[in-house]
Amino acid sequence: MDTMQNKCNCTHHKTIPVLVILFGLAFLLQALDVISSGFVMIAWPIIIIAVGVMKLVEKSGVCKCC
Repeated sequence: MDTMQNKCNCTHHKTIPVLVILFGLAFLLQALDVISSGFVMIAWPIIIIAVGVMKLVEKSGVCKCC
């Protein structure tokens, strides 16, 4: 049984997991004093805006996997 055959390659299915990873990484680096808290406070809204813009300009077709 090949379970990889059922994996979806649509980018819209990966948006939330990528955001969670980015937020977690940003807060971890802030806690370890690798980056400043000011950077995190500026970066997280920019990341959300960038993802929103990407979703708007994304080809708006019907996903065949959904």
